[in-house]
Amino acid sequence: MANTRELLFTGLLIFITVQLTLSISEEELHASYWNNKARQTLHTALTVQRSLKQAKNVILFLGDGMGLPTVTAARILKGQLAGKSGEETSLVMDTFPHVALSKTYNVDQQMPDSAGTATAYLCGVKANYGTLGVTAATPRSNCGATFGNEVESVLSRAKKAGKSVGIVTTTRVQHASPGANYAHTANREWYSDSDLPPEALQNGCRDIAFQLVNNTEINVILGGGREYMFSNTTSDPEYPTRTGARNDGLNLVEEWLRTKKNARYVWNKADFDAVNPSNTDFLMGLFEPKDCRYELERDPSMDPSLTEMMEKAIHILSKNPKGFYLFVEDNGRIDHAHHGGIAKKALYETVEFDRAIGRAAELTSELDTLTVVTADHSHVFAFGGHSARGNPVLGVSRSKASDKKNFTTAVYGNGPGYRNGIRPDMNEDISSGNNYLQQAPVPLDSETHGIEDVAIFAKGPMSHLFHGVHEQNYIAHVTAYAACLEPYENCELPPPSRAGAIHPSLLLLLMGFLLLSLSLLD
Repeated sequence: MANTRELLFTGLLIFITVQLTLSISEEELHASYWNNKARQTLHTALTVQRSLKQAKNVILFLGDGMGLPTVTAARILKGQLAGKSGEETSLVMDTFPHVALSKTYNVDQQMPDSAGTATAYLCGVKANYGTLGVTAATPRSNCGATFGNEVESVLSRAKKAGKSVGIVTTTRVQHASPGANYAHTANREWYSDSDLPPEALQNGCRDIAFQLVNNTEINVILGGGREYMFSNTTSDPEYPTRTGARNDGLNLVEEWLRTKKNARYVWNKADFDAVNPSNTDFLMGLFEPKDCRYELERDPSMDPSLTEMMEKAIHILSKNPKGFYLFVEDNGRIDHAHHGGIAKKALYETVEFDRAIGRAAELTSELDTLTVVTADHSHVFAFGGHSARGNPVLGVSRSKASDKKNFTTAVYGNGPGYRNGIRPDMNEDISSGNNYLQQAPVPLDSETHGIEDVAIFAKGPMSHLFHGVHEQNYIAHVTAYAACLEPYENCELPPPSRAGAIHPSLLLLLMGFLLLSLSLLD
């Protein structure tokens, strides 16, 4: 028996050693590697220069529910999908020079929701849980308290200043996060008129979909949410057995198109791909009745990806010589996956979100575009345990729990993954499934948001103003100030350099030609 145990122990050591050998490069074993790496990072930090000019363009990337554990796990997953161990990988947002923390609480709640937080980072004022575009003087679901307490978003102020504006999301476009860009409502769930209670109808409150097409003229609107735009007698073009949700008989898409020139509405990938940005000034694309599908489940022949939607939006918006303001959200689906206790879907959504951030960097210049990446709130998602370098993000811990069973390194503090009775054993084949529910110690139908701070990543003009721990509403004030929008019209920032019109990739190409020419002269 003793010999058997020794053999098993020896085998385990060999296995761990092999795993470490596969995951760790030879150079990482030497001090010179880490010293050189740190020196390079130090040099970069010493050469970072503040961009003290006005931002022509502003892009706000919102990772709904993207807490720091989600960022870390997605970073490793990104590397592992590329065949690396993962830990050493960088997300695009990791490369932004300025990083800060955001305090996410709502005025009336320690644990925030996406509506109150969206009002903070988009309008500059903290609000109550479940309310959009209004101050905390508006209690949730009190329609009458809305009037006189409305607050204006930075997107709306950008439009008033002559910029083009857009919203791109993988949720319904009437959802809480995109909704705060244009809506003022006492309840985030008043998507269509059929959702309004008698008190709201009596007091003249309008649903969020109605406000989408009537409050602020938005150039690009891409995401889900078809059913809230059409009558309950109108069949959905993709799912004929489903109808719209409106009781008032309105066709809000037709209303939106009627007042615009060079405007297009699309609901599928083929029509979306056929849109030519050069002759399109307004584009509405609604690709699902409610939220768009998870990236893992998306049909690429029917629905565009977040990156594809964002790219089209930038091409349309960037035609405006006065610049643009663009809101991009993916973590609406990251948020939904976390609520469902399915870490794999949440992390794949985050990787796609980061891909969109990278593509935006290729399409814009850091000289004239302020790019901010943040989250509205976190989740009770945790990522830890005893795991060797390169351990799969969705894998199991190297050591077992006190009940002598395996456990995953990705877990939730509560949610639908609760197992009543004896906890089942676990292995990677099971935990890597697309619909696997991470185990949770507290039974809830829906996993909850977290309460801790979330990160802010920023680059471009005035991005250094993100520098410490901030109240979440500070984000809207920085984006408004950087672009010299209300109430900072007199910001006295110099205009962006004309060099901003040169694409960063072109600058690199020109530098390459210059170096090649110098080498030929030698």
